[in-house]
Amino acid sequence: MSPLKGFSDSAFSNYSDFKTACVALLRSLKPYQSRGGARIRLPLVTGTHFDDIAAQLEGYARPLWAVAALLHGGGLTEDEKTEIIEPYVQGLANGTDPNHAEYWGPVVVRDQRMVEMEIISFALLVAPEAMYKKQTPAAQRNIANWLGTINGKDFPITNWLWFRVMTNLALVKVCGMPYDDLKPSMASDLDQMEQFYLGEGWSADGKWDENGRQADYYSGSFAIQFSQLLYVKMAEDLDPARCARFRERAAAFANAFWLYFDSNGAAIPFGRSLTYRFAFAGFWSAVAFAGVELPAPLHDWGVVKGLLLRHFRWWSDKSDMFNIDGTLTIGFTYPNMYMSEDYNSPQSPYWAMKSFVALGLPQSHPFWTAEEKSLPQSNSGPATLIKPPMHILCDSGTHHFLLSAGQFCPWPLKATEAKYGKYAYSSHFGFSVPTGASVLAQIAPDSTLALSKDQGDTWRVPWKVHRYGFGKAFFINSKTGLREETPTLRSLWKPWRDAEIEVDTMLIAPCRRWKDWHVRIHKITNNATSGPAILATEGGFAIQGRGAKAGGVLPTIGDESNLCSHTASGILEGTLQSVDGALVCSNAGTSGVKPLALPPDHQNSVGDTNCEILKPDANTNLIWQRTLIPTVRRAIEPLSSGQTATFATAVFAIGRASGFERAYDELNIGAKWADVPVVFHAGDEVEGVGEYISFDWNSYSWQ
Repeated sequence: MSPLKGFSDSAFSNYSDFKTACVALLRSLKPYQSRGGARIRLPLVTGTHFDDIAAQLEGYARPLWAVAALLHGGGLTEDEKTEIIEPYVQGLANGTDPNHAEYWGPVVVRDQRMVEMEIISFALLVAPEAMYKKQTPAAQRNIANWLGTINGKDFPITNWLWFRVMTNLALVKVCGMPYDDLKPSMASDLDQMEQFYLGEGWSADGKWDENGRQADYYSGSFAIQFSQLLYVKMAEDLDPARCARFRERAAAFANAFWLYFDSNGAAIPFGRSLTYRFAFAGFWSAVAFAGVELPAPLHDWGVVKGLLLRHFRWWSDKSDMFNIDGTLTIGFTYPNMYMSEDYNSPQSPYWAMKSFVALGLPQSHPFWTAEEKSLPQSNSGPATLIKPPMHILCDSGTHHFLLSAGQFCPWPLKATEAKYGKYAYSSHFGFSVPTGASVLAQIAPDSTLALSKDQGDTWRVPWKVHRYGFGKAFFINSKTGLREETPTLRSLWKPWRDAEIEVDTMLIAPCRRWKDWHVRIHKITNNATSGPAILATEGGFAIQGRGAKAGGVLPTIGDESNLCSHTASGILEGTLQSVDGALVCSNAGTSGVKPLALPPDHQNSVGDTNCEILKPDANTNLIWQRTLIPTVRRAIEPLSSGQTATFATAVFAIGRASGFERAYDELNIGAKWADVPVVFHAGDEVEGVGEYISFDWNSYSWQ
């Protein structure tokens, strides 16, 4: 809503810029610090499932990621220490004092206080002189006693276990508790988290099984990898073997994680807690802070520095994420309660401050003195399969996104099916969350398949898939003999408990020949005596749906012959609906869908097919406030026992991102839109077809 000076106008090119942005965020909180320094309460009244004192503790604790790093790195002036640091030192003493009015209260069952204890423990570990040793003996006892209440409590078997490990580490290394007393508890928690490990450096957020499958940013920057790196930094003398293993995992994880970041710094939003915003880059900041060596192409500090600083540059022009006082809002690129979780208080977004831990390095460190390097180039072409999270990372050069299958959140998280169950997630177009469940405009079915068996009164979208796997498709040029492999994902799910309908979906990633398209093929099978008639609506990427100049309704494009790369305004704008497809062009780029023809023996029981532009509710999308979604709507006739309806959709998208406008405007959108992929099942008759994609339902590695 209003730029934050020092952050929104930052070039994010060096240590000084990074520190200035950090201090600007900290200063915006000062008017809301309590007199005793132990609480921060922003002037908003939204609630959480936990108590408001814990929410105000969030406000105190979360900035400590940056406060402690600044102290450790020695980059503060004496005036800055007095202005910024002293309230947090005082607040720690008061918040842990049972006799003080700002006491935080003891930990109870699965308490939010457990979460914030990790951050306070980090501050004690990296800045013990200021945060602990300068406290009075009584305050030191209170701090140790309060932190100690985390032990003996029931914990979720998730990333939360790290909060107790790090708290106990601080009790040992700072507060003087005997290591032998706490070592069994620490080892038990660390061993439990070994069950989360998926291979290739990846961990799930909890056990990966039929009860839940999550490998989102909590697996990396938000929690698990981040905490592992802090442990490497601070526990190597106590636990050298485990720290060596965590270093190896960080290196393996980094080898895939950099693919989640676009060349302009944007990360692909996926999963929960996205109001933490630039915490996406916390892993890169922690890698630098812990001094972990990474493999090529990340073996240069300049590359890691670029990943961190470009991400902050991307956020620097998202001024709508700030309140008018410079504090962060709940939301993503703008305030948005639809996408929030019930554990997001007004202070929660400051989890993002963990991306500033690189300020724990002195300005003279090679990370800060290295020349920033650009994003590496992937050696695998436009698509790379990342097996542990069941993602395919895709980058055409004009669009950066992932395809997903297999994940779901095990508890009733708001908009869980949107955060984990969609087929595609884009760093440029974002994704949409529902505002309600009664009509498609509220469901906002971008990048998903919505099914109804009651003529559109209610709709179901993928959420909990019961089988998933990966395979390969091949682009084939029959004239030259070229055969290019591209990865695929497959998933099975059941939309309804009261109908024996199963949906089998294959996602085919872009290939070099059709790099602006990905393909989805669906088989809907009835496993009962008879099945219902089904309406199926499939959405492409949601896109900015208003005119660039005045925010007006986009004009109608008469037919495909009117598509061109240049207009009088320099931006191709408009919507196109035809029997062959639906396309939206705006100042954000281009998004469209086309139904694909399949051979007659594969496509049956599919009736009327219509291509439409859906206008979802405002504020459903994380990045764009007013969007349109190109869709294909199909009527599926009632299926007899064992009968299958099969259909395919080609999804088209090109992003017009900041800094890349000219390259986009020089594209011939009309020609690209007309150049639709051709798909055949392996073994189909393809005589006379020069180029096509061959897929095979029977060639899959099920997980």
